[in-house]
Amino acid sequence: MSTKNRKKGSDYIVQGGILAAASILVRIIGLAYRIPVTRILGPVGNSYYSAAFEVYSMVLLISSFSLPLAVSKLVSARMAKGKVNSAGRIFRCTLLFALVSGGIGSLLIYFGAGFFSDVLVSTPQSRLALQVLAPTILVVALMGCMRGYFQGLGSMVPTAVSQIVEQIVNAAVSIGAAWALFRYGAKLDALFSTETAAYAWGAAGSTLGTGAGALVGFLFLVFIMFGYRKVMRRRRRMDRGGETESAREIYYLLFLTILPVILSTAVYNLSGIIDQGIFKHLMAYGKYNSMKIDELWGIFSGEYKVLTNVPIAVASAMASSTIPVLTRARVNKDRREMRRKTENALRFVMVISIPCAVGLSVLAEPILTLLFGARDHIQMSASLLQVGTLSVVLYGMSTLTNGILQGMDRMRLPVIHAAVSLVLHVGLLVLLLMTTDLNIYAVVWANIFFAFLMCVLNSRSIAKYMRYRQEVIRTFLIPLASSAVMGGAAYGVHRGLMAAVKNNTVATLSACACAVLVYAAAMMLLRGLKEEELLAFPKGYILVKIAKKLRLM
Repeated sequence: MSTKNRKKGSDYIVQGGILAAASILVRIIGLAYRIPVTRILGPVGNSYYSAAFEVYSMVLLISSFSLPLAVSKLVSARMAKGKVNSAGRIFRCTLLFALVSGGIGSLLIYFGAGFFSDVLVSTPQSRLALQVLAPTILVVALMGCMRGYFQGLGSMVPTAVSQIVEQIVNAAVSIGAAWALFRYGAKLDALFSTETAAYAWGAAGSTLGTGAGALVGFLFLVFIMFGYRKVMRRRRRMDRGGETESAREIYYLLFLTILPVILSTAVYNLSGIIDQGIFKHLMAYGKYNSMKIDELWGIFSGEYKVLTNVPIAVASAMASSTIPVLTRARVNKDRREMRRKTENALRFVMVISIPCAVGLSVLAEPILTLLFGARDHIQMSASLLQVGTLSVVLYGMSTLTNGILQGMDRMRLPVIHAAVSLVLHVGLLVLLLMTTDLNIYAVVWANIFFAFLMCVLNSRSIAKYMRYRQEVIRTFLIPLASSAVMGGAAYGVHRGLMAAVKNNTVATLSACACAVLVYAAAMMLLRGLKEEELLAFPKGYILVKIAKKLRLM
């Protein structure tokens, strides 16, 4: 393969790496601001926040969350054929679609907040937070079109930077608003002799940051779009695609692309709302009081899910960058290229998610103590994290394989797989809650089961329709062996430093640093990463230099 072809072939990994790095940074910022917010709200306030956010996410998924993927897929297919004008027309039509769908979603959330909070998630106190979130759906819909357009053109940088800007604003506003409105709610509790107003107002303050961040991210993309006009004018002059589709044809294509994505994404993420509704209803039926139920759900959503979602962001980013690339390869009927890029994307996700899962399991209690403080429920939080870290790997793989199937234009398969998995998942959750004393652990086990089924079904379909067989040793076994060595080293360093300095912060940070170095060294020594793969990582040339100096490569 020529140098030019190698560069082109690895470009999607570079772009995916950029988006993955940005996604991890966004999740780290999210984790950083959720720490003070969690301390402000407590488990009960986190339960109210989670209830509102689950409903918001569901309506967002249905109304506009699929737009970036759909726009990216349609635009990349046109650009692969040199149809620059057609790609631009698709973008303009999808903006109008986003304005309508996002507007309807916002109105639905605002005026239906009472129904959603009282009936759907059985958390009446989340109504205010839902109404605060309502306008965000419209802003995110418009922003999603712009991100999808740039991704379809092959650039993940605007999306990556806008995500970081959005999250920084989100963090600042969320902390300030949660603190101020929690205090206001506490005054109302004292005035009216209630006990939930502080948590409800604090949760609403935290959701205010989501809207503020989205608005700033949208304005940033508008600024980038204006700066990009000259580039697009030059590209349009080189258009070789002939006539562009009519608006009716574009909306028809958009509908055909969006509907399967909406269904697959909605069914895939519907489990959050269903889990919360089933858990709270059945726990109430089992004579648990509402405050205890909200406390348990707050621990699950505010600590366990926040931590496990950080590494899953890598898979989501790789899926976003893989879809347009697979679409181009499919349009060009290059099945070999599709298989190669699928293998590399899966390896990239496993190289990140497996050590993250092992690290979170080994250092569960120290990490939770460092982030959220030594609380009464720290043992339960740590136990949840240790039980559920397998979901990091499974959700990472299932998220990416969803994107691969969509890039292969097998749009219905993720829908079918998610629906089958969801039905079996719900059955297992109800069974566990009604026949065992697992309470919140039942939700964790049911989630693991759901992700496992998705991985199996998606992988079978990829193997069948792409005639693809995933390489096992370098993708799974070497990262697992390296992670085992890393976990042992991290555990030993933490125990040793706790005995010596008796400071959890020093011991945990040192153990994490040791874990990164040991894992990297083990991967190099076991030949888990090749030089060209390492070069595809952000700042990969620096990593290669360091590895060669240390004689690891």
